[in-house]
Amino acid sequence: MNMREEPRYAGLRPRFLALVIDFAFLVALFLPITRLVKGVWIMGAADHRWAWGLFITDPLCLAFLAVMFLYFVLLEGLVGATLGKRLLGLRVIKEDGGKPGLPKSAARNLLRLVDGLPALNLVGVVLILRSAERARFGDRVAGTRVVRIKRNAK
Repeated sequence: MNMREEPRYAGLRPRFLALVIDFAFLVALFLPITRLVKGVWIMGAADHRWAWGLFITDPLCLAFLAVMFLYFVLLEGLVGATLGKRLLGLRVIKEDGGKPGLPKSAARNLLRLVDGLPALNLVGVVLILRSAERARFGDRVAGTRVVRIKRNAK
């Protein structure tokens, strides 16, 4: 992104749609693996190994959580965009316009837990809607922003 231009911060709708695309991709990846490993397409409560009450400790579920976290951290940190963001012309950048790198990407993605409070990502939604830079809590702490990028005309 050329820093002489004013960044075009991404609002709630394109960010949500990018997340839907990312989750659709991950589900398409996880469903056949679940079928292969567990013998079912979608796991119910009886298919999980529960060790501590409501905490899911099933190795397959924990592996999926790790893959999801790494998907967002690695792609946003190293490339600047997940599949969903790339398809919608969005990019995660540092406040100075550069790629966020792994530490900033890890911080912004760990803080999705805070943005998700109390439910339905309410904290993140309110912060994005009330911020001129459309920044959720994770973006503010990590020093990152999500921007729209211009597509090259061919």
